[in-house]
Amino acid sequence: MQPVARIGILGTGSYLPEQEVTNEALMERVADTTPEWITGRTLIEARRFAAPDEATSDLATKAALAALSRAGIAADRIDYLIVSTSTGDSPQPPTASLVQHAIGAHRAAAFDINVVCAGFVFGLALADSLVATRPEAVVLVVAADIYSRILDFADRRTAILFGDGAGAAVVGAVPAPYGMVDVELITRGDAHELIHVKAGGSRLPASAATVADGDHFFRMNGRGVRDFVLAGVPPVLADLLKRAGVTPGDVDHFVPHQANGMMIGELVEAAGLSEARTHLVLDRYGNTGSASAAIALDAAARAGDLHDGELVLLAGFGGGMSVGAALLRWYGN
Repeated sequence: MQPVARIGILGTGSYLPEQEVTNEALMERVADTTPEWITGRTLIEARRFAAPDEATSDLATKAALAALSRAGIAADRIDYLIVSTSTGDSPQPPTASLVQHAIGAHRAAAFDINVVCAGFVFGLALADSLVATRPEAVVLVVAADIYSRILDFADRRTAILFGDGAGAAVVGAVPAPYGMVDVELITRGDAHELIHVKAGGSRLPASAATVADGDHFFRMNGRGVRDFVLAGVPPVLADLLKRAGVTPGDVDHFVPHQANGMMIGELVEAAGLSEARTHLVLDRYGNTGSASAAIALDAAARAGDLHDGELVLLAGFGGGMSVGAALLRWYGN
């Protein structure tokens, strides 16, 4: 029987739109707050907003090309293309189809997933399963979101958090002991109302009335999300590490979804990960949805912070509510 292949990350990439929106600049659109209030509660100092002529597929394409370049792999070598987004270009066709065409990955089966901010980790888990059954396969996982298009800037506690961006990873089989050690995915559907966009689907189609009522905007129960994350994510991480036979102290790098800097600090303490290096880019880019962990991972890789054989723990959590965690032994070649 052929041994099951482990996937490793062969190259990463990211793209952030050119327009930087500092907390000071955001004051033109968000009332009843100050730059200091935002930074003090979130650690966010700036974010990027997509240009009017940029769509999610454009951001995803640029991140994908960057990852392919770093991996040294041609687009026509990709077998599967997974795009994680909750802000696709349109309801149909899948955003992945547009990205596939744009990068020239003509051999790739391309599809979208929507697990909101947990999507990048869920995408890696899918890639792991695909390579396990087809060891020669190469998978491109892209996560991209443009939240600036669905924010209600009158909702200051939500509007201050989000920015736009995309991150990507090329994954394929790597030699033991490198690559994916284990992964854990959960969904708690009873908490689905914590994060939602009410209108625009089959239950409440978009109309003049839904637009007038603001039902097309992104809504989040911030306090409820915080409670869910701090109660629900540490057990997922603990279960994953226990199954992998490692302790929190063995983890070298923690790359979480970049939700809120203060909340991430609490999560690190609750999960016992204080000895790991936590990688944050939210001070510059804010919460970029499903792209955030991918962008943070790419920043760490490009900075040379991730070394051969080190344990990297990725965590995503978002609407659904869903949590994804992946433990990898970094492949530095």
